[in-house]
Amino acid sequence: MSLSDLAYARIEELLVCCELRPGLFLATHDLQGMVGFGRTPVLQAVNRLAADTLVHVTPRHGLQIVPVDLTRDRVLLRLRRDMERFVIRLATERSGSSQRNQMLHLKRQLAEHRDGMTLEQFNVVDRRIDQLFLAAAGEPFVESTLRPLHTIFRRIGWIYHTHAERGANLQDTVDAHIAVLDAVATGNVDDAISASDRLVDFVEGMFEVLEREVEPALLDCRLGELDETFLRSDSSFDHREGT
Repeated sequence: MSLSDLAYARIEELLVCCELRPGLFLATHDLQGMVGFGRTPVLQAVNRLAADTLVHVTPRHGLQIVPVDLTRDRVLLRLRRDMERFVIRLATERSGSSQRNQMLHLKRQLAEHRDGMTLEQFNVVDRRIDQLFLAAAGEPFVESTLRPLHTIFRRIGWIYHTHAERGANLQDTVDAHIAVLDAVATGNVDDAISASDRLVDFVEGMFEVLEREVEPALLDCRLGELDETFLRSDSSFDHREGT
């Protein structure tokens, strides 16, 4: 991998786990310090992330981590469903024995660690599953579109599993991924597409929970800053009233 690819992967990780908070503004040199790469690879990675609609570059204001827009992401999930069906079908039809063995290995990993897997561990396996299915499908044209969709929904999943009460348990999402791996590895196209649809259905079910349970500032940190401004204003007003 090139330095640009490594910088992209590191920034993507920080986006997914919201260490780079949705809505955050920062300068390029701040991002360089966070990821440990020089200006050129970071700029190249930022340009790719901007094309992926994950980062917004604003003249004279630096970079903004694109906030989570649940309305938009619901629409994008429909696109992901159709693209996943296409990729899963091709992966099921085209995967070779080595790729199928890798799928079964990932399936065993998920099954063995299902009850004690952390979200960080799961996301490592999840990225590997996505890469393996795309490689097995053998159609690079779709990768540039599906890759950022995976990142968008991996961030949605991170927020759901870390801030929603019912998301604390990873077993449902692990089971959904096991079902897809098993169907693709055994070459059953209909079962694979059905399993993929059930996985997307699971993701779709996150939205209602996020809308009901998650603080809006987790989706756009600027809202938290606005709340703090009002609190400071109220405190100042109360103080003046007291005097």
